[in-house]
Amino acid sequence: MNNELHLVDISKGEVERAPIRDGFGKGLKRAGEIDVNVVAACADLTESTRMQLFAEAFPERFVEIGIAEQNLVTIGAGLAAAGKIPFVSSYAAFSPGRNWEQIRTTVCLNNQPVKIVGSHAGISVGPDGATHQMLEDVALMRVLPNMVVIAPCDSVEAEKATLAMAKDPRPNYIRLAREATPVITTSDTPFSIGKALVLVTGVDVTLISTGTMTYQALLAADRLYKEGIGAEVIHIATIKPLDEQTILKSVNKTGAVVTAEEGQIIGGLGGAIAELISENTKAIMRRVGMRDRFGESGSPDELLKNFGLDAEHIRLSAHEVVTKKGDN
Repeated sequence: MNNELHLVDISKGEVERAPIRDGFGKGLKRAGEIDVNVVAACADLTESTRMQLFAEAFPERFVEIGIAEQNLVTIGAGLAAAGKIPFVSSYAAFSPGRNWEQIRTTVCLNNQPVKIVGSHAGISVGPDGATHQMLEDVALMRVLPNMVVIAPCDSVEAEKATLAMAKDPRPNYIRLAREATPVITTSDTPFSIGKALVLVTGVDVTLISTGTMTYQALLAADRLYKEGIGAEVIHIATIKPLDEQTILKSVNKTGAVVTAEEGQIIGGLGGAIAELISENTKAIMRRVGMRDRFGESGSPDELLKNFGLDAEHIRLSAHEVVTKKGDN
């Protein structure tokens, strides 16, 4: 682990867990305390998205839109045009899942600094099943001009990301998980929009992960180290814009890449890295994520294992690319 980043030592066993959405709720309240122009709106999911902390603290700056996600972002765009900094939240399955056209036309086309919060994203939503397990949101949002796409790895980073979003002049999308997930960063771990973090250094393979999968990548790197393979772990909190310099520096060193994400590899982080790698290097690459299919009901841990989104599958993919690199 990179001690300069003030990370939690996960090698000592079970780590603290907290819902990533909790960090967003705390961050939004703090952002509201810092800037009176920060406002919020929700589509009838205020408690679930943790926006209630802001709503209780600043009721005059909060609007309950109801179950009307198209209106949610359109009103957000209007508030932004009037000089406000609007955060709008719902489940990711509904926003951007249901209102992508309004996001495209009223937010991105006009380059309005609306902050879109997609909660309950990924396969780890669990028992709610395929309809609510939003796996396509990263692909939907990163294709939009002007849009920034953020997927924090834990609740601590989510709080920092929310504060950074409030200061960013562009449209932003932040992806939040539902379940309590391992906390691997601390209050001293740096965060900047557009900057990747090299969490572990290595020379044999680059593991590039985002969101909840960064914990799995760290576990995989620990197992690989014990097997004699030095894995470099890069956490991508900002999927768009990518920190191309950090990624290419690592990939040019190792010549082998494995990406890991809790969403569709088509158009998601894996797609973004594949585009970058194919245009700039000859590195061997494999993608860990949902492979062109929907999810199903189950516990989060069962689903991650069943769909190959755990540390063991990252480890196996790393062995594959390292072996193939050696054969070339």
